[in-house]
Amino acid sequence: MSVDAAGPIVLVGAGNMGGAMLSGWLKSGVPGSSFLVLDPGPSPAMQSLLAEKGVRHETSAPAGVQASILFVAVKPQLIDAVLPPLKGLVGPGTVVVSVAAGKTLANLEAHLGKAGMVRAMPNTPAMVGRGVTGAYANEGVTAEQRAEVETLLKVSGPVEWVATEADIDAVTAVSGSGPAYVFYLVECMAEAGRKAGLPADLAMRLARETVSGAGELLHQSPDDASKLRQNVTSPGGTTAAALSVLMAEDGMQPLFDRAIAAARKRAEELAG
Repeated sequence: MSVDAAGPIVLVGAGNMGGAMLSGWLKSGVPGSSFLVLDPGPSPAMQSLLAEKGVRHETSAPAGVQASILFVAVKPQLIDAVLPPLKGLVGPGTVVVSVAAGKTLANLEAHLGKAGMVRAMPNTPAMVGRGVTGAYANEGVTAEQRAEVETLLKVSGPVEWVATEADIDAVTAVSGSGPAYVFYLVECMAEAGRKAGLPADLAMRLARETVSGAGELLHQSPDDASKLRQNVTSPGGTTAAALSVLMAEDGMQPLFDRAIAAARKRAEELAG
């Protein structure tokens, strides 16, 4: 992967998400010398990776450095404490990318000043290179910067750009929080299997492998989800019997409508 950057790519926070992104960038061929990692206490595994790949690591922002891209990958509740000392890293050519859920670009600007900024919402499958990221860029982001940011974000999966920052709240509700919905689906299927008479551990293995396998089929198939559903549903068969419950007026769709609405509302509340 080629990233043409005048200054270092500064990653603030090398925890689960930040560390996963950095690992992906390094694996894709970006040299370690391109990065500066700011983290007061990286894990031993991360420390080894930084040393092995020649990535500069600092516990606080060094003087005299301006980032080409400033990735903010810290927990939202830490933003107000972490950002103010980073203002010196932001120059006229810097684009700031935040993956901190619920923090608006206005919040970032209050700490870092006016700059080209991208608000991104990846999800946890990014840790295994199978995530999806929704992103919004403000008017200060140039076409070249947007392309560079997309190149980096795409290491963990597809990038979907949205038209307004408010759309990020809906992205958060659908894909940002979405993996938890799928994991809960596995729990529900396993529990229903247990109630149908299967040993609990067997029911969980069957549910887990079914959902992960169906996801991989969806990933590899050119068909959309409804077509794949129809392919496995024989008229009058067992799948059709189950779907008559799941697709009823009080079935999964209205339940998901309410769940996504609740998640979006909470995202809006957190964003202020």
